[in-house]
Amino acid sequence: MTRGRPARPPAAAQPAAGTGAEPDEGIGARTVAEAVATVGADSYTRIVATLIRVTGDWTLAEDSAQEALAQALERWPRDGVPDNPGGWLMTVARNRATDVLRRASVERRKLHELAELTLTAPATDDPEEEVVDDRLRLIFTCCHPALALESRVALTLRTVCGVPTADIARAFLVPHATMTRRLTRAKTKIADARIPYLVPSGPALAERLPGVLAVLYVLFTRGYDPDGEPGFADEAVRLARLLHRLLPDQPEVAGLLALFLFQHSRREARRDGRANLLTLDKQDRTRWDRAAIREGLETLAAAPADGPYVLQARIAACHATAPDSGATDWRAVARWYDELVEIHPSPVIALNRAVAHGYAHGPATGLALIDQVLATGALKDYPLAVAAQADLTARLGHRDHAAALFRQAAALLGPGAERRALLERADDLTNPAPGQQIGDPHPRRRSGPAGRHM
Repeated sequence: MTRGRPARPPAAAQPAAGTGAEPDEGIGARTVAEAVATVGADSYTRIVATLIRVTGDWTLAEDSAQEALAQALERWPRDGVPDNPGGWLMTVARNRATDVLRRASVERRKLHELAELTLTAPATDDPEEEVVDDRLRLIFTCCHPALALESRVALTLRTVCGVPTADIARAFLVPHATMTRRLTRAKTKIADARIPYLVPSGPALAERLPGVLAVLYVLFTRGYDPDGEPGFADEAVRLARLLHRLLPDQPEVAGLLALFLFQHSRREARRDGRANLLTLDKQDRTRWDRAAIREGLETLAAAPADGPYVLQARIAACHATAPDSGATDWRAVARWYDELVEIHPSPVIALNRAVAHGYAHGPATGLALIDQVLATGALKDYPLAVAAQADLTARLGHRDHAAALFRQAAALLGPGAERRALLERADDLTNPAPGQQIGDPHPRRRSGPAGRHM
């Protein structure tokens, strides 16, 4: 997988010039590939979702969509890019599915439904006119609680995002064949359990939506982790935007999208020229994506309810809007964590709350709260709890003890960027550069997006 983007049609590619024109020598293979990528990035999921609804066959739907993209790469250089490329892809995919079903002598009802689809296909490729219900059904089906969480994430990547199975297997550190079997079992379970291909409503929606959001949260975290696949974070943002557009009245959907936008806005500034991780106080804030931050603030403003994702987004907003690290409103961060730990208690959130209070009310206060969390035994040998202790200990001025704690935390981590960063912190305390301040207000924490201040 290309670092920073899943292997799927890139959404950022520009459409080919000459759309709808007669074929000529100016339409080269690269330009056509860009046009296919642009249209495919938005159309692939819509085509797959629609064909799954009509045929009930996941493999047929995916194969037909891939065949349509392959035919576009073959025919558009010769015939020119059609005026309605999305509609062209849908027609080719639908025709391919029809041929397969006909050859397999599938019941007349499905062929009749495909014929009806031909008559009701949208005349334009305007996003405002597309039928989005199929994609929403697909997301809820992939994220059904009957499936294990890892299977939900993998199925979402494969079916909703169009990420190749080989790339998903690498991300999950399993062989290609193992991931293929896992995806096949997930689809079989959906069929055997007769999981309905629909979006729940009323109380059922409230019950199922947190599971869908949890899948997107895991997907984003897999991309946001220092040694993760950044392209997965891109996909999580894209899906959160889609979900928010389809469910605009759900505050937690808005909160999750805002949280992703705030965190992802820093993606270009999180590493230095040697690919080392940079904490917030060391990042060049001029490299932060201000458009993403504005979008996050607008999205968050429309989410008044104080659910877990809304509260995490408010915490992230405090960091995203501070002009520099010293201007961070740590008292507000501590208040949001106080509310968050009440409605969503967990040892890691309690740890993050302790650190926030350490910066809002003094390191001694934070260390006392960390001791309370560790006393429960829930974070035994948790490296980033030790790192948090080291951070606040450094702020008290106990440099040698803090350096020893940073090394202890690094020893609990496997090889990777976070371990290197902790060892660097220890070295900085042991051999400080001239003028360097004691302490660093942003320990690395594996708590998901809200708890990461990098």
